[in-house]
Amino acid sequence: MAKTYTACVIGGGSGGKLSANALARSPRFELLAIADLKAETRADLLMKFHGIRAFGDYRELLRECPADVVCVSTFASTHEPIARAAMELPIQGLLVEKPLGHTYAAGKAVVEEAKRRRLPLVVPHGMLQNRALQDLLRRVHEGEIGPLRLVEIENSNWDISSAGIHWMHFFVNLIGDDPMDFVLTACDSSTRTWRDGMQAETMSVTLGQTKGGVRVVLHIGDEIRILPDGKKCIFRVIGEDGRIDFYGMAGEYRLFNPRHPNGEWISAEKYAEPGHQRYLEELAGMIDSGQPDYANAEKSLRALEIVDAAYLSNRHRCLVRFPLESFVPPAPSNWDPGSPYSGQGGGRDGRKL
Repeated sequence: MAKTYTACVIGGGSGGKLSANALARSPRFELLAIADLKAETRADLLMKFHGIRAFGDYRELLRECPADVVCVSTFASTHEPIARAAMELPIQGLLVEKPLGHTYAAGKAVVEEAKRRRLPLVVPHGMLQNRALQDLLRRVHEGEIGPLRLVEIENSNWDISSAGIHWMHFFVNLIGDDPMDFVLTACDSSTRTWRDGMQAETMSVTLGQTKGGVRVVLHIGDEIRILPDGKKCIFRVIGEDGRIDFYGMAGEYRLFNPRHPNGEWISAEKYAEPGHQRYLEELAGMIDSGQPDYANAEKSLRALEIVDAAYLSNRHRCLVRFPLESFVPPAPSNWDPGSPYSGQGGGRDGRKL
């Protein structure tokens, strides 16, 4: 009989609830406790999950209620210190919500520390636990739309950090081993929107390109009109011989290629278990075997590198080349594209390129 592992959840927001529900459903885990700053959140979770303990401070939870597995589901800017504190204890596995951190450096620190300790680590990304989207990835990798050339994403009511991490993670899975070359982003911040503990853009456009020439364009923000009207997110995955359209995390997609010139809608049954449960049971399997697999975490980190590069590009008004660790912000420039050239100030003649 498979071993049951004890678990606790730090953060009772949307991600924390997904983890708590998954732990309560799974025969591989016993949910012991949750921590959240808000008393009303703790009260709601105590009502739903009978017999667990609730704490207002994650440090108290870690001290008073040791568990085999810790799920970190707080705001991204707190992931690194909380994950580090958990890893100082004799835990056996760790789940960290996406994004792994509020910066690439913070996320990388979490992954590297887990690797150093040979601690099993998972980062849940629901799109990768969607049968239809798994099938879509297979078709792209098997060449059913020809060589991949462009991934276009439009998303309303979200931002690069909160939702773009999902979309860029899917893009990373589409491109495989093709490394990123650059990212260029422009953000409008006029409404001073915040979301999930982070300052967010009102609207942004991000262009990225891999070393192999595959491009990704993400148009995201508070109010993005998406056609057909009524949709909140659309992907267009475009190859030389066809394309695939789908709506966010839907369980179907439309394939256009020489065999399906008018487009064929293809769907797949959902898994019986929710995505977080599947990730947590993968984590249990790693603990059982003593063989951590960091492929999931590394792809999530690649997605975070794109997200961080996008915000750096906007902040410094420049192209950001990869790897991000080598990026050095340029000196401020008074060059103003679209203004008349005075004949002074250096530069180069574009007609002679």
